[in-house]
Amino acid sequence: MRRPTIIDVANKAGVSKSTVSLVLQGSAQVKAETRTLVHAAMKEIGYVYNRSAANLRSTGNALIGLVINDLTNPFFTEFATSLQMALGSRGYAVVVANTNEDPNIQDQVVTAMLEHGVSALILSPAYGDVSKTLEAVERAGIPMMQVLRQVENETGKHPFIAPDYRAGGQAAAQHLLNAGARRVAFVGGLEGRQVTQERFSGYLEVIQESGLDPIVMTGKTSRAFGHSAAIDLFRNHPDCDAALCFNDLVAFGMINACHEARVEIGNSFQIIGFDDIREASECWPALSSVHCGVEAFGRQVADTILCWLQKDEMPEVETRTDVRLIHRQTTKALG
Repeated sequence: MRRPTIIDVANKAGVSKSTVSLVLQGSAQVKAETRTLVHAAMKEIGYVYNRSAANLRSTGNALIGLVINDLTNPFFTEFATSLQMALGSRGYAVVVANTNEDPNIQDQVVTAMLEHGVSALILSPAYGDVSKTLEAVERAGIPMMQVLRQVENETGKHPFIAPDYRAGGQAAAQHLLNAGARRVAFVGGLEGRQVTQERFSGYLEVIQESGLDPIVMTGKTSRAFGHSAAIDLFRNHPDCDAALCFNDLVAFGMINACHEARVEIGNSFQIIGFDDIREASECWPALSSVHCGVEAFGRQVADTILCWLQKDEMPEVETRTDVRLIHRQTTKALG
């Protein structure tokens, strides 16, 4: 699909090309009515003004946009930091935006990044309707990668890279059973979401192969949910002696509930988190977790997007990176 041009905007609005240019430059010479007419034409035909492209070409600098669904989650923050440092060392500036899981905010920040001339986009998408975001990127004609989670199915256009969540769920569940756990619960993660399904599927495969019944408590990916879920488990599933948590934040909430209930963590009740953020090794007791190698992951994403930009080497449709279980104090050591 051909990208709309400034001439298309002029024809649609019924004004000259120079008038459109003045509007884009914010000139006071243009009447308010004409500005409104030009902006309406831009919106209708999908024209995106790349206001800094010429400056980028002249200075040799380049911008890459990074849009994250939830920067309050340390896992995403650690990824963003790693990626920014890796791209910065190669001469690229990174524009970072947080969408707070809101597709409308995502549309706004992506449009702003395109207007400011980003050379490529890296998107950890918000859940919901992302069609407007994808249409804007396609009109701009720049590379875009999906990272860590995937909402859009056309990965041929927008390649996807993430840790092997399913393998992580398998490794964690198997470790708990090998360490003597009799009933293992899966705690946290919003029901129906892709990442939840992948992490849960690894857990479920191991549990079913062992002839056990799963205990599933999906919910928010927060400390508060982990805390309430642990209380629920102690009350309604007294035979449950281990939990695989959707992420480390949920696991931290379960640890707090165990402290309050005077449940001995690591012996009476084993806990494994997921992601292995920095705090996992610093909390008490130190949290066993599925290590996703977020720093190395950030560097790999940087290398991949730059190969696409500089060498026109489009990434694989889907890439999964290795994960491994890190054993700490919240689980028993294997003999």
